Amino acid sequence: MKRTAKAHWNGTLQAGQGKISTQSTVLNDTQYSFKTRFADGVGTNPEELIAAAHAGCFTMAVGAALTQAGFTPNDLDTEAILDLDMAALSITGIHLELKASAIDGVDNETFQKIAEGAKANCIISKALNVPITLTATYAG
Repeated sequence: MKRTAKAHWNGTLQAGQGKISTQSTVLNDTQYSFKTRFADGVGTNPEELIAAAHAGCFTMAVGAALTQAGFTPNDLDTEAILDLDMAALSITGIHLELKASAIDGVDNETFQKIAEGAKANCIISKALNVPITLTATYAG
């Protein structure tokens, strides 16, 4: 299986602009620029897309692991907070904040183990070479 995305850029770093598109067309000539990446512009940026991909992948991995353990997941919400070191121009880590509720039969200890396993084993976590931390809150 292959997944594709395309990017186009025109101009200098600060004055130029680009467009990003994905195979699924969810992103279709979506604007990105210096302002959307390093200031407050309208559009997206590569770091935001990495955070979105990680949040989505991890949340699905938690749902799959809960299901495999015999639990029915209900509400799973994840925010991925990506740390970008501007001086080094490097992603230094991602923190995942998972909030879950109403999972019949699961206790907090089991939930924590499942969440940690999903963090280690989701496809995006395995692709990234940065520290990844997790705060998982279960409101039974």
